[in-house]
Amino acid sequence: MKIFSSLFRYLGWISLLCFIPLSLNAQDQKVADSLAKLLDGAKGLERMELLRELSFNESNDINLALDYSEELIQLSKQFNNLEYLSRGYLQKGNKERLLGNLEEALSAFVLSAESAIEGGYITGEGAAYMAAADVYSMMENSSNAELYYGKAINLLRTSNDSVTLANALYNVGDHFLKFEQYNRAGEYFEEAGEIFERTNYTIGKAYILGNLGRIYAEKGNDELAKRNINQAISILEPLEDYSGISEFLNCMSDIYSKQNDIPKALEFANQALEIAQRHGLKEQISVANLLLAQLNEQKGNTNEAYQYYKSHIVYRDSVSNVRKVQEMADIRTNFEVSQKQLEVDLLNQQKRTQKIIAIATTIALFLIGLLALGLFRRNAFIQKTKRIIEQEKLRSDQLLRNILPEETAKELKEHGKVTSHRFDSVTVLFTDFVGFTKYSEGLSPEALVETVDFYFSKFDEIIEQYGLEKIKTIGDAYMCVGGLPFEIEDHAKKIVKAAIEIVTFVEEISDNQQTERNFSIRVGIHTGSVVAGVVGSKKFAYDVWGDTVNIAARMETNSEEGKINISASTHNLIQDEFECEYRGEIDVKNKGMMKMYFVKNQHTIKVKEPFKSKAYDNTGS
Repeated sequence: MKIFSSLFRYLGWISLLCFIPLSLNAQDQKVADSLAKLLDGAKGLERMELLRELSFNESNDINLALDYSEELIQLSKQFNNLEYLSRGYLQKGNKERLLGNLEEALSAFVLSAESAIEGGYITGEGAAYMAAADVYSMMENSSNAELYYGKAINLLRTSNDSVTLANALYNVGDHFLKFEQYNRAGEYFEEAGEIFERTNYTIGKAYILGNLGRIYAEKGNDELAKRNINQAISILEPLEDYSGISEFLNCMSDIYSKQNDIPKALEFANQALEIAQRHGLKEQISVANLLLAQLNEQKGNTNEAYQYYKSHIVYRDSVSNVRKVQEMADIRTNFEVSQKQLEVDLLNQQKRTQKIIAIATTIALFLIGLLALGLFRRNAFIQKTKRIIEQEKLRSDQLLRNILPEETAKELKEHGKVTSHRFDSVTVLFTDFVGFTKYSEGLSPEALVETVDFYFSKFDEIIEQYGLEKIKTIGDAYMCVGGLPFEIEDHAKKIVKAAIEIVTFVEEISDNQQTERNFSIRVGIHTGSVVAGVVGSKKFAYDVWGDTVNIAARMETNSEEGKINISASTHNLIQDEFECEYRGEIDVKNKGMMKMYFVKNQHTIKVKEPFKSKAYDNTGS
C-alpha cells in the first residue's frame, strides 16, 4: 500500500473526474480587448450590453471582470432595467465562484433570480437557478443541487431558448456523473446532445463527447473513452476553452494511470497542470497536482509526490467554503496525530507475524506430505507482510518527520522516548494579534478558524524559508525558535529577518484589503538558553522550556502595534546588521527592569505576495 494512495482513500477521494459546468458561450479574450475600446463614451442600453459582454469574455483578469459586473448592476438599477440587472448578478456570481467565494456566489445568484422574476425574464431565472445548482454540486450538497436543477429545467422548457435548456440538461448530467450515477447521467447527456446537434452548438457537442468518454472509462471501455476525449479536446482548442481542455487532459491521465502506463499518464497530467496554472484554474490545478502526486508515488518519487500533494491541498482548500475548509483541516489534524502511534502498532504486528511463522514452521515439520504447498503459502504470506510493514513504516516515517524535528523523530523511533537537550544559545520569537480576543467575539467559529489559518499558514512559510523551528500556536499567539535542534551561529539574525517579513506581511494585508482580516501584530524576541524535548507518551508535542521562553513572551507583551521588541541579549547579536532604537529599561513582570530595543529597519526585506491566483471564467449568459 503506497503512502499517498491510502491517504487519498482516507480523505474520501473516489474519482479524479471533477465537476465541469458548461457555459452558454465560449469566452474570447480578443472580444473583451476589442469591446473595452468601445466602452468610453457608451451610454444607456449600449453600455449595459458592453459591460455584460466584457464581464463574461474577460478571462485574463478575473477581478476586472468582477468590476464590469458590478458596474452593470449599478447601471441597471439606475435605468431600472431588470433583465440586465439579473444578468449583472449572474455574471458577478460566476466570477465569485471562480474566485472560490461560494457563499458570495450563491447570494448573487439569488438576487439574479429575484430580478428575473420581477422582470418576467424566464430565461434569466432559469439560468440563475442552474448556476446556483452548479455551486451546490461543487459543495457536494446533492439534495440542493438537484432541487435547483429541477427548477431550472422546468422553467427553461417553457422558454424558446433551446441552447440554455441544453446547457442545463448537460450540467444535470455532469452532476449525476460526479456522483457515479452513470445511467441517469447518460440520459441527460443524450437529450442535451440532441439539442446541441440540432442547433450546431460546437462547444456543447465537445463537452458531450468528453463526458461520454468519461462514462466509457468508468465502464471499462478505455479505447472508446480516449477517442471521445481526444476529439473533445481537439474541438475545444481553437475555442480556447482552457478549463475544459485541462479537465479532459486530467481525465486522459487517469485512464492511462489505470492502464499502468505511467509515462503517458504523467505526460497528460503535466499538460493539464501547465494549462491550468497559465490560466489560473484553481480546481484543475488541484486535480492535476493530486494526479501527479499519485503517479510520482507509484514511480517511487516520494519527495516529488509529497510536494505535489501539498500543492493539491492548497488549491483544494482555496476553492472550498469555510465549513469544508474547517472539516478537512480537522480530518488532516486527527489523521496526522493518530499516525504517531503507528510505530508501536507495526512492532506488535511484526511480533505476531513472527509467531505465526514459527507455528507454521513447526506444523510443516509434521506434515511432510504438504511441505511444498506449506512452504509456498508461507513464503507468499511473508513477502506480503514485509511489503505491508515496509510501506506502512515509510508512511509513518514521513508523517512523523512532518510533526517533529528529524533528529527528534529518529530518537523517538529508536528508543520509544526522547531525551531532553539543553541549548546554550537560541532565539525565541512570540507574535500576538492586537485586540484579537475582542475581535473574535463577533465571529463565527468557522470565520475565526479561517482567519487564523490565513495568517499562520504564511508564518509557517516564512519560518521554513529561514530554517527555523515552529513550536506551537496558542489561540492567536505564534511561537518559533532559531538555533535548534541544530545549533547555528546566526539564529538571532534569521529570527529578526523572519519577524520583519511577518510584520510586513500583516501590514500589507491590512493596507491592501478591506476585509475582516485587518489586524496589527506585536512581536517579541529574546536570546538565551532553553531545554527542548518531547512531553508525554501519547500525542507527542515538541516543546521548549526555560526562563528564555518567559522573557521572550514578556518582550512581546511589552511591544507595540507593528513593532518588533527585542531584549539586550538579542540586540548584542544583531546590532551590526540591523538598526535598533533603544527604549530604555522597562519594568517586566517578575523580572524587574530590562533593557529593550525596537528594530527600526523593518521594511528592508520584501515579502512575496501571499496566495495570489487568477481564476479563468468559462460560464456566461
